[in-house]
Amino acid sequence: MSRTETDSIGPIEVPNDAYWGAQTQRSLINFAIGQERMPLAVLHALALIKKAAARVNSRSGELPADVARLIEQAADEVLDGQHDAQFPLVVWQTGSGTQSNMNVNEVIAGRANELAGGNRGGKTPVHPNDHVNRAQSSNDCFPTAMHIAAVQGVRHALLPALAELRDGLQDQAQRHANLVKTGRTHMMDATPITFGQELSAFVAQLGHAEAAIRAALPAVCELAQGGTAVGTGLNAPAGFAEAIAAELAALTGLPLTSAPNKFAALAGHEPLVQLSGALKTLAVALMKLANDLRLLGSGPRAGFAEVRLPANEPGSSIMPGKVNPTQCEALSMLACQVLGNDATISFAASQGHLQLNVFKPVIIHNLLQSIRLLADGCRNFQQHCVADLQPDAAQMAAHLENGLMLVTALNPHIGYDKAAEIAKKAYTEGSTLRQAALQLGYLNEEEFDQWVRPQDMLGAGRHD
Repeated sequence: MSRTETDSIGPIEVPNDAYWGAQTQRSLINFAIGQERMPLAVLHALALIKKAAARVNSRSGELPADVARLIEQAADEVLDGQHDAQFPLVVWQTGSGTQSNMNVNEVIAGRANELAGGNRGGKTPVHPNDHVNRAQSSNDCFPTAMHIAAVQGVRHALLPALAELRDGLQDQAQRHANLVKTGRTHMMDATPITFGQELSAFVAQLGHAEAAIRAALPAVCELAQGGTAVGTGLNAPAGFAEAIAAELAALTGLPLTSAPNKFAALAGHEPLVQLSGALKTLAVALMKLANDLRLLGSGPRAGFAEVRLPANEPGSSIMPGKVNPTQCEALSMLACQVLGNDATISFAASQGHLQLNVFKPVIIHNLLQSIRLLADGCRNFQQHCVADLQPDAAQMAAHLENGLMLVTALNPHIGYDKAAEIAKKAYTEGSTLRQAALQLGYLNEEEFDQWVRPQDMLGAGRHD
């Protein structure tokens, strides 16, 4: 069963159970591309804008109080997730996000009209354009929704998850602060470090990424709302931009403000590019973490085998007892996706033409996916890998004992050339450093024991 809805193009049939109207229905027909739905976070942010706009317009006398109340009630239902199925449109639509903005306008109007005692849908007493979209344009609503959704995702999901992972690594670093092992550079044996020092590098890398993400947020908190179609604010009353930014800040608890230059806010997306770059920084750090733990856990007999990664599930359908570093693999894969998303965002943001960038949906689709993947990945990796990983102290001690780069401790006493000769002899003959040093006669046993002490070779910043 269907009903007839109309827009400026003409009449079109809409399913009876749909709250949306003609423009949403046309988009369903005209953009049957892929399966990537417009993220609900964006649609909920749009509903939040409609609620805030209704309040501001009601206070200024631009909107009847009863209409504003209906809009706010319908918007609250959307924000509660009651009508998520009413937003069927895909990412691949007009580059300004107009179809999704109208989808939200129509659903809120359609539900408001039902709440007023009328039929579902329609334009009376609440009109999707004249009332729900009053003093707004898709060109300023959609980028505002992009910014709100991005900040909410970072503040409420990503930063807490990142803190969990960072704190988990910090706990492990402190627990194993005195566990001495072989360091490695160029994938080759190097001078000693502690396992705690090794893990502390990841903590610091995640700290750098977190600082970059936090530094990007203030610009994303600046909203385009009030710029309307091209940045001039046409059809928005004086003070609307500042008033709705304040209302949105109050509703979200976020430090949202009105963008100082609405022309830039509509035509460019540098704040989101900067945020995406910070997310890329985190992805790079997570890739390093995943790859290093995968190497340290390799084995258990023919690899480094210095770390025991949690055995979460069987690793092979043919090799009994095999356990794979699945958490490391998942984390590194999502890092690859985030790096790819950043490239897409960069290309899309570079394509602004004149007064409008028309690549907005693909930018926010990729950005929110990156935020979600990184948040889920950090939390999952902490819970299923870092929390229960265990160092193999015996294996670390064996590698340390057999390491040739302990010879570096002899440099100040016998010089680089003689120390290199000792290392070469030990490696060629398969002997220990002690045996090679004594055979060459460059020092005695007492001197070797006094000078070659791994625990005395751990000073930060001394070795390359």
